[in-house]
Formats: sequence, structure tokens, C-alpha cells
Amino acid sequence: MNLKVKPPLLLNWYDTNAREMPWRISPSDRIAGVTPNPYHVWLSEIMLQQTTVATVKSYFIKFISKWPTLEKLAQADEGEVTGAWAGLGYYARARNLLKCAKIISSDYGGKFPSDYKTLLKLPGIGPYTAGAIASIAFDKKEVVVDGNVERVISRLFDIKIPLPESKKEITKIAKNLTPSVRPGDYAQAVMDLGATVCTPIAPKCLVCPLQQHCLSYKNGSQNLVPFKRKKEKKPTRYGYMYIVKRTDDAYLLERRPDKGLLAGMLGWPTSEWSQNPEESPPIVSEWKTHKTKIRHTFTHFHLEITLKTAFVNLNCKPKRGFFALVGEFNSNELPTVFKKAFDVHQEA
Repeated sequence: MNLKVKPPLLLNWYDTNAREMPWRISPSDRIAGVTPNPYHVWLSEIMLQQTTVATVKSYFIKFISKWPTLEKLAQADEGEVTGAWAGLGYYARARNLLKCAKIISSDYGGKFPSDYKTLLKLPGIGPYTAGAIASIAFDKKEVVVDGNVERVISRLFDIKIPLPESKKEITKIAKNLTPSVRPGDYAQAVMDLGATVCTPIAPKCLVCPLQQHCLSYKNGSQNLVPFKRKKEKKPTRYGYMYIVKRTDDAYLLERRPDKGLLAGMLGWPTSEWSQNPEESPPIVSEWKTHKTKIRHTFTHFHLEITLKTAFVNLNCKPKRGFFALVGEFNSNELPTVFKKAFDVHQEA
């Protein structure tokens, strides 16, 4: 297979088929000399970790409207940033986002470094994100490998080694394929091809610009590749969640510990989340147990919550947490599992 033939083929396809995204510079504008905004590229790449493009679009627009520049974001309050992030999950990303913005503002004069190794030193930026920023924002010849790229290359070369064991080979091939001309557009082209043509299920091989070079298509294995190890079944943990409403309509909230799941996030008081949790109500009261269970899935486990609610007078003092009036917090900015609980509470 002639590796040199694919970048031009793919770039030609990208020039007419590129997806429109609020953070992206179109191929025609890029060729005309319009350069991407590194802040936009970085923000979108952090948001896209573990999240779909469709979900990220509205969050990106909201963030850019609220914090139009990196300098503005660097001056933001952490609670405000994590609140705006609510619903995207993986809240460490939001905290690292703010840390990174502050470092770039103070140490780099508010300008993103373009060097891959320097980018790697910044909070929340790993090999993929560093490569994506260097490539897309600064047109550097850096390798960019996400799930879409893994799938495209696995099929092109009919790689039978299952993921993630094949990641090293895929990365090596991706590096060899990346052209010196328009490497940023090329990186986005491969990702777009994987997202729209070389899809996980029922790839659209008949309209693929690389069909004649694809070994898995030639061998009839395109629906089998890439091979993946079977994922272990996620365990289920259990817990109690407590929603306390005071007679003045204030709610009892608790700031979670700085380390661990949902670190530093505001939410309703809870018990531990384990196989056999013990009840740990945050205030002395008569509790109502809701029949509806709250179910949520985290990266490594499923969670099933028993919701308990109580109404208390102004004199009741909590064992932990603090009361906040409805206007002092936004329930929609709480992490998803807490929003689910609030919805059940309101429907009761």
C-alpha cells in the first residue's frame, strides 16, 4: 500500500465534507489564511474528552459567551466554572481547565504555547490533547490519535491485534501518514472520516475516499475491525442521598471532599457509596424514603441511590453542610446524579 497517496486524497475529501463546528475554522478559510483560535481549540478538545460532539456544541457556545477569552476564564471562580460544566461529567477536567488558564495567563502572557512537550506540562493536557492543539491550532506536524483515528487506521491496515494492545502500532502508522502540508486539517479529516464514513457500525465503504487502499474492505473484515477486548462488567454500588428543605425554602447542601469522586463539587449530603452503605443523615429529623431509585453510571461503576427527604424548621442545626436559599444556588448546575435526585424530589 502506498502511504503517500492517502493524505492528498483525504484532504481533498475534507475540503468538501468537513463538519461545521463552532470552534473549527473551515478548510476554505484555513487555506485563505485564517488561523484557528488556540483557546477555542483547547477548550473544545478538553470538552470532547469522553463526550460527543453533539453534546459539546452547546456547552462550548455557553463557555465562550461567558468567558470569551482565556484571560477572562483565568479570572473566573472555580464554582462558577464547575457549575457551567455541570452535565459534562468528569469534573476534574473543569478544575484543570481553570488551573491551565491561570498558568497560561501568568506564565505565558496569556498565549498558548505551540510546542508539544511544553503543552504536555500543562494541567489536564495529555498526549492526545497536546498533539491536537499543536496540530490543529498551530499546524504542527504532530500525531493525533483518538477513537475515530484508531478505527480508520485499524481498518485501513486490517489490524487484527485488539485494542488497546494495538495502540502503539496505530500511533506509529498515524505518525508516518501525517503530512507536512496542512497537518492540522489532515488530523481533523481523519477524525471526520471516522465520525461520518468509517463509523463503528455499518461503515459507508462505498463513499469512502480511501476505499481502494483499505485492506479490511478488500478482505471483507471491515465490520469486525477494530477488535476490542471484552469489557469487564461494571460493579454496582449503593448509597443514600439526603435532600433537606427548611421552612424558609432553603436547602441543605454539602461540598464534597477535595479528592475522590466529584471532588470539590456542591451537592446534597450522601452516605458512602459502597456495596453495603450505612445511613448517615446530616440532620436529626423524620425522613421520607422515596420508592423511586436514582440510578447513575460513572466510569468504573453503576450507582443506585435511595433518596430520603425531610422538611425542617429554622432552628434545626445540621451535623454537616450548610443551608442555601433557592436563589443562592442553581440546581441545574449540580452534577447530574444530584440533579436526578432533585427531579425525583420535586415530582414527589
